[in-house]
Parts: sequence; structure tokens; C-alpha cells
Amino acid sequence: MTETRFIFDQIHLEVARNASDDFNLFHDKHKWLQVTHNPFRGPIVLGFQLNTLIEYQMRLYRESHHENQIIEENNLRYSNYQITFVNALRPRVEFELDVKKTLIKTIPDLTLSNRISIKSAGKTILLGFKKETNKPLLLADENLSSLPNLNQLPDKSQVADSDFFLKRKHLHNGNAKNFLSGSLAEQSDYFDELTHTAHYPEVFPVSLTSGALLEKAQMENHDFKRNPMVYTSHAFSVDRHHLEQLKNNDKLHILVRQLPESSDNTLNQTKIQLRTYDCFGLIDNNDVLFRIRLNLAPLEEILKGAGQL
Repeated sequence: MTETRFIFDQIHLEVARNASDDFNLFHDKHKWLQVTHNPFRGPIVLGFQLNTLIEYQMRLYRESHHENQIIEENNLRYSNYQITFVNALRPRVEFELDVKKTLIKTIPDLTLSNRISIKSAGKTILLGFKKETNKPLLLADENLSSLPNLNQLPDKSQVADSDFFLKRKHLHNGNAKNFLSGSLAEQSDYFDELTHTAHYPEVFPVSLTSGALLEKAQMENHDFKRNPMVYTSHAFSVDRHHLEQLKNNDKLHILVRQLPESSDNTLNQTKIQLRTYDCFGLIDNNDVLFRIRLNLAPLEEILKGAGQL
């Protein structure tokens, strides 16, 4: 088990949200005040910032425990994250990240698994797992072979004969470096011009789905001030083989599919219905770089359930 203490400053939030085009009001040092019934009393850290900190601390953990050799020898090309958000984290508040000892399972397939938690002042911020596998643990059966040439479609458009909204992004080394620094990760472990090193981190491309969701909601005239939504969980799989091929200015096609809301899909067995999105990040030849399922819930419903309204 390893436990490390950290603290974010507001500048870290500014850097991360700018690098990922995340204009959610919850992270803005001024506009958080405009969110109706905002209980957080200030800006809050981005979920993908915390995910990136987890990625970096797991990188250090794997290196120190000589587990990368196991990953390479067994072609465990998929990096999987399962994160449940319990509470929000404010800047200038100390917190602890705890990584439990690696569990190695061989049935049905070889898997390296670590439990993760982040706590602050005795309060749980998030819980989750980081797993290394030879197959994606999420949305593995999704067939995207019938998609058209996404390069020929307009940005922010509906993909014909599908349920997908398309958001196109271009990857930039500078944004990735800033997102790493904003997430308390050492950018020089991924990018170093003097040694011609440029390896994209796992979480950064996935983090761009937040901006895609925001742009989709904006086109649908969603009121971010009166009807704020908060993440309740992230689950995603990243293909490290495709990740290694990424370079500056590469195109990333983000496909967003909103699932129908259902009384069977609720928050922690409450009556609060979740809004679920399945997203895919595609690169050249429609190769799937990442798959992610995001769950959100209306802040107002959460506060009602907690008796705060």
C-alpha cells in the first residue's frame, strides 16, 4: 500500500480546464457562483484531473514494483479505470491518494488490479480500480465497422444512421503537457524535447469527452446555471498500443451516444435517474483509442436526496 498527500491550487484547475476545453461552471473561479444551489462554496477539481493524478501515481507504482515487465510480456495493452465520485474536492485542501497492493488474477485472463481511493479530512472523495488487461473491460462488443469516413463529416454533427454525435479534436503536445502539470503529474516523464520523447498520457485524450458533452448540451440549449449536472462515475479503457502512435496535431474523433434514462439506472439504489453517455475516441482508420461510460446526475436531485434543499 502507498499513500501520498497532495494539494491543488486554483491555478491547477485553470491550467487543466483550459488544456481540455472544459468550460463547466463548477471549475470556474468566478462563474461557480452562478450555479443554482451550488453547495461547494467555490470551484471544484476536475474529475479527469484526479484520474490523471491516479494514472501518474500508478505509473510510479508499476515502475517501483517492476510490474511493467509483466504487462509487456503478457500483452496487457488495455489500461482500465473504474472511478466512482463520492464527494467534490476543493483547491487548497489537502488530500491523500491511497494505492492498494496489486492483485494478480489469472482466471479467466491475466489481470493486474489495484484498488484506489482519495480522501480528504476523513471524507472519501472517490473510490475505484485501475486494471491492466489484454481486452477492454468496457464496451468491448461495440461494432463500429459500419461508420462512414468521419473525416468527411462536419464537426459537432450527428453521424447518419447512428446514435452518435461527433466532436472532432486535434491533439496538441502543449495541451497534454499542461494537463499533466495541472494534474500534479511530472510532464517531463512523458514529453522531453531534448531527448525527442513524446508519449501521450492515457487520461488526457479521454478527458476531452467532457468538452464534447458540454458542447453537445450547449447545442441542445441546456441551462448550465439552472440545471447543473455532476459526474457520479467514470469507467474507461484505453488501448496503449494506439496511444503510443499518437503525435502532435493528430485528429481525434469523439463519438457521443446518450442512453435513454431509465428507472433501472439510478444513483446508488435511490430514485435519482442517471444520465449515461457511452463515448468512443477514434483515430486513423477508425481505430478505437478509448471507450468510456460516463454517468451524471442532476445536482438538484442529489441535494434533495441528501436533505439539503
